[in-house]
Amino acid sequence: MYKTFSEVKKSITSGVSLLDIVETYLNTIDKNKDLNAFLEVFTESVLENAKIVQAKIETGSAGRLAGMVIGIKDNICYKDHKVSASSKILEGFESLYTATALQRLIDEDAIVIGRLNCDEFAMGSSNETSAYGPVKNPINTKTVPGGSSGGSAAAVAAGLCTIALGSDTGGSIRQPAAFTGTYGIKPTYGRISRYGLIAYASSFDQIGVFANTLEDTALVTEIMAGKDPMDSTSSSKNVGQFTPEVKKITKRIAFIKESFETEGIHPEVKKRMEEIMEALKADGNIVEPVSFPYLDYMVPTYYVLSTAEASSNLSRFDGVHYGYRSKEAVGVEETYKKSRTEGFGKEVKRRIMAGTFVLSHGYYDAYYTKGQKVRRVLQNKTKEIFNDYDFILLPTTPSTAFEINAVKDPIQMYLQDIFTVHANLTGHPAISLPYGKTSENMPFGIQLMAKPFEEKELFDFSAYLEKLVQ
Repeated sequence: MYKTFSEVKKSITSGVSLLDIVETYLNTIDKNKDLNAFLEVFTESVLENAKIVQAKIETGSAGRLAGMVIGIKDNICYKDHKVSASSKILEGFESLYTATALQRLIDEDAIVIGRLNCDEFAMGSSNETSAYGPVKNPINTKTVPGGSSGGSAAAVAAGLCTIALGSDTGGSIRQPAAFTGTYGIKPTYGRISRYGLIAYASSFDQIGVFANTLEDTALVTEIMAGKDPMDSTSSSKNVGQFTPEVKKITKRIAFIKESFETEGIHPEVKKRMEEIMEALKADGNIVEPVSFPYLDYMVPTYYVLSTAEASSNLSRFDGVHYGYRSKEAVGVEETYKKSRTEGFGKEVKRRIMAGTFVLSHGYYDAYYTKGQKVRRVLQNKTKEIFNDYDFILLPTTPSTAFEINAVKDPIQMYLQDIFTVHANLTGHPAISLPYGKTSENMPFGIQLMAKPFEEKELFDFSAYLEKLVQ
């Protein structure tokens, strides 16, 4: 089993063929079918591409990612392959083009092995809303892997691919990374092109990476980053090199004291955070509490704004142009109504309805406009913190992975994102680092947030912190 890119490269150097490496991954996927991480394994194209890349390796013309086997969340487009956002409404749909972020990896000779299960249209925090059933957490199969990128997190944790791509709208990479003991990054909004990512909430969505090492996370993020003419929100800021350098760094770190005072935070998560802060202080860093009095407003603001955007974005899935169409429908209106009613799952319908409501006449100002104003307040307050500090430190999640079917109340499920939505509302980069386990051997994550477009600083500090805590 290969869990890191350096293991893959070592095998290639020692003469193992890429076809054998791919076969190893295919066998591991087969043995772990019960995790339900993959919706489809691209057996034919992965073996074909492995032969092409092997030939490049032999002639010395291979790219930086030759030998890296990647899984993609089922909302990222890959030309001539199916993509469904884990929804019945996109049943049988085949993509006509490849997402820019994915294409950049393929151009460096990465090989795509399959598409990974996720919450339907990336709406969920447990990977239980998928039309194709829940994903199990490989650390403890009775528990969820987190969501919405649960299949991606589970695949990386179980060694079913070298790295996996996910998308993060309110914590959909960092929360599953914390639950599965993997690394997960949400880059700065605009750092990576969204072209070819099926939209949920366009002003929040970002493509990011799951990996088993910080180096792999940084390498893949660096290659995907940069301006894309196909996405007007992508940034033209210089990317540079993200390779983490382990060096003695002394920084000013803020920790949000309300995140430690919130109800429901696991005592062992709190204790580990305190240990890490003490270690940072002892090594010469300044670690200070800051007040962020808006913690209780973040999840409601996020759900008002993201559901509004989802209501608009998902209107294109109508049973007329492509995807699922109701067989019972007669006439145009009934085709729209029945196809959407039968094609979308319960959670997606709930969010479309909520979003349509907050955008409707008479409620627009009370909800949507107010939500945008609150978002501005959150951005200003965060900017104020970053005027005095280099990083913000907080838990990724209040607790470890919960059991499948344990959280029945939608509001309780929405509160799973309490520490992760901050970075999406403000657009900052944030990473979840697997630096803790409870006495029950369940992993949890430590989250670091940096200034916009300071991914390099974030990776360097994470590398320093990793050395310090180990």
